Amino acid sequence: MPGPSPEWDEALELAYKLCPFIRFGHYVANESMLEVLAGESSAHVVDLGMSLGLPMGHQWRDLIQRLVDRPGPPMRRIRLTGVGPRAERLESIGDGLVDFARGLGLELEFRAITTSLEDLRPEDVGAEKGEALVVNSVLELHHVVKESRGALNSVLRTVHGLAPRVLVLVEQDVNHNGPFFMGRFMEALHYYSAVFDALDMALPRYDTRRAKMEQFYFAEEIRNIVSCEGPARVERHERADQWRRRMSRAGFQPSPVKMGAQAKGWLGREGEGAHGFTVVEDKGCLTLGWKSKPIVTASCWKC
Repeated sequence: MPGPSPEWDEALELAYKLCPFIRFGHYVANESMLEVLAGESSAHVVDLGMSLGLPMGHQWRDLIQRLVDRPGPPMRRIRLTGVGPRAERLESIGDGLVDFARGLGLELEFRAITTSLEDLRPEDVGAEKGEALVVNSVLELHHVVKESRGALNSVLRTVHGLAPRVLVLVEQDVNHNGPFFMGRFMEALHYYSAVFDALDMALPRYDTRRAKMEQFYFAEEIRNIVSCEGPARVERHERADQWRRRMSRAGFQPSPVKMGAQAKGWLGREGEGAHGFTVVEDKGCLTLGWKSKPIVTASCWKC
């Protein structure tokens, strides 16, 4: 995965604030997890990739606040396990979330697993009896897709062994994993043309913030897709249909995401920067697109 570097971190934070792609994934993921956690008093959330390492833990602050504000039985305790190689960053995010939850009167226990997803084992997670366990993966699992397919299968088997109430999967909806350069080049050309077209709604082309996003976030992604091979190519995005097949082979069953109207309402509240985006329900998945071009797709899976 591109990064980490201070420039990449800053570009990622700008992309989060100024484009709805990542925020859409977080919104659908949190809504889906809140649904399965309704009525539960103890929960364990496992985040594969720790939400890209966004320093403020944006997704989890929203989820914590929603759990505190929900009607019905209060959530007494929540455990959050972040998986990723950047130990210092994960601990920093975790400390901030613990303080945030404490201020709302919620007991939050944070734990970092600083290993690669391929080396993750069920015993590392430490699931406890009586807690509702959910798994979150936002723009992360495509990094484990390899030519051999064995790495991703191993990760999915490990997650399946945890028996989560739900696995929320958010991925770019495009085929950047073809074996030939020209195919990947053309796919990337059409996909990122739509992304940059969407950026025009958020920022003028001469804005320095846009230049940072393009140079240190999107350009790094594009470079990896079109110019790297073998283990060096980690941006292996695939279409939703391919993810359906992969998840089914790993033993997961689809849990249809039925919140199209809610997501459209959320998009409407995002303001002028969201004009031109579309939300489409298809085959149990929810896709954020730009003028009919799919950008990211969210799906939910159960054991």
